[in-house]
Amino acid sequence: MLDYDALATLTAVLQTGSFEQAARRLHVTPSAVSQRIRHLEQRLGSPLVVRAQPCHATAVGERLMRHAQDVAVLESRLAATMPDILSETDTPTLRIAVNADTLSTWFIEALSACNGLLFELILDDQDHSRQWLERGEVVAAVTSDSTAVGGCDVSALGLLRYRATASPAFIERHCATGVDQHTLAMAPMLLFNNKDRLQERWMKEQGIAYTSPPAHGLPSSEAFVSASLAGMGWGMNPEPLVRDALNSGQLLELIPDTPLDIPLYWQVPSLMRDALGELTAAVQQVAKRELASISVFSNAV
Repeated sequence: MLDYDALATLTAVLQTGSFEQAARRLHVTPSAVSQRIRHLEQRLGSPLVVRAQPCHATAVGERLMRHAQDVAVLESRLAATMPDILSETDTPTLRIAVNADTLSTWFIEALSACNGLLFELILDDQDHSRQWLERGEVVAAVTSDSTAVGGCDVSALGLLRYRATASPAFIERHCATGVDQHTLAMAPMLLFNNKDRLQERWMKEQGIAYTSPPAHGLPSSEAFVSASLAGMGWGMNPEPLVRDALNSGQLLELIPDTPLDIPLYWQVPSLMRDALGELTAAVQQVAKRELASISVFSNAV
């Protein structure tokens, strides 16, 4: 059986980035922290911590820290239901993979409904966030894949609607003759990062060949909107973030009424189903209000 005091020490080192900070958090000496980590590494026969500034985990250390945090969540939920038997435990930190547009539009409201929990959010494209679950590096993920990761529960959240938008001046400058393969091959495009395929998907849905147009890289949902308003390029913006700008005419759709709807799903390990029940309920409740039903639209990808 694993030594959970040692695992708590490992978690403290990796979260604070140093043996000294971990010692202060745990109210022990740095030498005690070092001894616990060394004994754990010797028992497992594998290095767990890269001694650097700051300290960071090896692959094995990362998995052990995730396991320790899973256990902390389970103990915290149990203590909350048995206060007369179990003392309060340290506040657990839940690591969740989520895409930036979800985080910028509705996800914070769901997290804020869960008292007594701390969160560490990992930003990744919705098409890739499931990989964090597959590696065991997060306890939950918002994904675009309805296929459950092995050992996980999956539930549909809804559709996040995107609009292909640009400023009126940009459209006049680059698409005065129409929005087609020729004009979009030359018009600057906005990309979140090299995983972003939303613009390509939208173009293909409109029957426009994708020819790797010039692009600005802007890894921020808010920056996407700002760049669109400033006339830097066109991009797929989440409708909730550009609704007011579209209503006021500050932004226009490249082709009117051609949304792209991205389905979102919530995945959690089945073993954590009860422990994460409050969080799952909050995520589902907010998503039901803020997202369209997946069965409503036919152009979900």
